[in-house]
Amino acid sequence: MAKTRNRQQHYSGIGGQAVLEGVMMRNRDLVAIAVRKPNQEIEVEVDEHHGILEGTIWTKIPFIRGIFVFIDSLVLGIRSTSFSAQFYDDEEGADLVSEERRARRDKVTTAVTTVISFALAVGIFVLLPYWLTSLVDSYIRSEAFLSVMEGVIRIAIFLIYVLLLSGMKDIRRLYQYHGAEHKCINCIERGKPLTLHYVQDSSRFHKRCGTSFIFLVMIVSIILFFFIRVDSHVMRVVLRLVFIPVVAGISYELIRLAGRYDNIFVRLISAPGVWLQHITTKEPDAQMIEVGIASVEAVFDWKSYLVDEFGWDENELNEL
Repeated sequence: MAKTRNRQQHYSGIGGQAVLEGVMMRNRDLVAIAVRKPNQEIEVEVDEHHGILEGTIWTKIPFIRGIFVFIDSLVLGIRSTSFSAQFYDDEEGADLVSEERRARRDKVTTAVTTVISFALAVGIFVLLPYWLTSLVDSYIRSEAFLSVMEGVIRIAIFLIYVLLLSGMKDIRRLYQYHGAEHKCINCIERGKPLTLHYVQDSSRFHKRCGTSFIFLVMIVSIILFFFIRVDSHVMRVVLRLVFIPVVAGISYELIRLAGRYDNIFVRLISAPGVWLQHITTKEPDAQMIEVGIASVEAVFDWKSYLVDEFGWDENELNEL
């Protein structure tokens, strides 16, 4: 049996996201995408993924590294989603496309989708809240109140967006795979074997989550622009665009802190994002959990991890 440890949870270093009928997991430079194909088999692709400016000093500087991690996560997420979607393309049409042409097409698709996604996010969650707030700025003299109002509108738009998505059948299944991803990570980080039984009993909520990161971005932006004020409407828009990397950098350090420690401060900053996961994650079924387990096992030696970090007996784990 596992030895008793004072700490109940330990950071594993792995992370991931839900994709179409599957789960992507990343452990350092290794990325695995596990997908439940239409014939019910699990397809797993393992590949190396090197982030933007990886190995340079820029990825080690606090508050700066978060900018590159944010961009890298966006690109990797779109690439993973594109891979999972190919199993649900028209099979006849897919046969006519060579692997080389498909690879080129996927690179172009990822690049275009990344740019469009970022532009839409900026328009909907940055520029739209500011424009709505500007409609009443002639009636409200308090700039502090206006900045808070802008942040509240931004959060409201995001919540409405998430709620609308959750009503779609396909998105609900995506949220279930999101729950499977979290359950797998929580299972091993709590020192339990990565088996169907233990994963099912694990929580679908995790502090180190993309949903929590987005919510932190909104909170940080409210605080930041509460203190940064200019008179020109043009400069206000420019500052909101220029400070996107700054906000992302600060938010990354907070989410990184939440993944490594468990104290009152961490629980407070994590609470809104964890609450939001009641919407963005759903309880997965056994088949979805099996996909999540396959994705983790492709890039992470969880048995050695449990032996080293939680004192499990290796022979006992091999018998499971």
